[in-house]
Amino acid sequence: MPLPRSAPQLETARLILRAHRAEDFADCAAMWADPAVVRYISGTPSTPEESWARLLRYGGHWALMGFGYWVVQSKADGHYLGEVGLVDYKRDLDPPLGPAPEAGWVLTSAAHGQGYATEAVRRILDWADETLPAETTVCIFDPDHHASVNVARKLGYAETGTATYHGNPALVMSRPRGGVQS
Repeated sequence: MPLPRSAPQLETARLILRAHRAEDFADCAAMWADPAVVRYISGTPSTPEESWARLLRYGGHWALMGFGYWVVQSKADGHYLGEVGLVDYKRDLDPPLGPAPEAGWVLTSAAHGQGYATEAVRRILDWADETLPAETTVCIFDPDHHASVNVARKLGYAETGTATYHGNPALVMSRPRGGVQS
């Protein structure tokens, strides 16, 4: 079965996960400019130009790789809550991550602490287990980003080591297909 070339719409009890659109730019830029959102990601708020490039990269990732990021949208009111996905950014990590897709998630400050990340990422991992040939997915975090590490553990990720990324330590976690650790 060929991989999709754009994000398929997925749903959970509270969320719609859908492809990015140009109209998402203002919400995307606002989220990535929020210091609380980027504290453990880059530490530096993104400029509108950087957020626009990110938005374009999302569509390109789907077109070239058959997987990527989704917008997380509230079913109740349609609000943009953040982004979740699977990527291959070819990160300059030491040691490298290898060929496994990298799971990631980022939510607006208003969406923090409500279980949206766990709900959304669980859904995309189910999709990945059904669709992608990868036997494993990985994720990386600032070791101090306890909230995201806890989300990862709930979803079946286990610590597999540390790496260096842009001169900083990164916690590396992996999850086998189905989330069952051997």
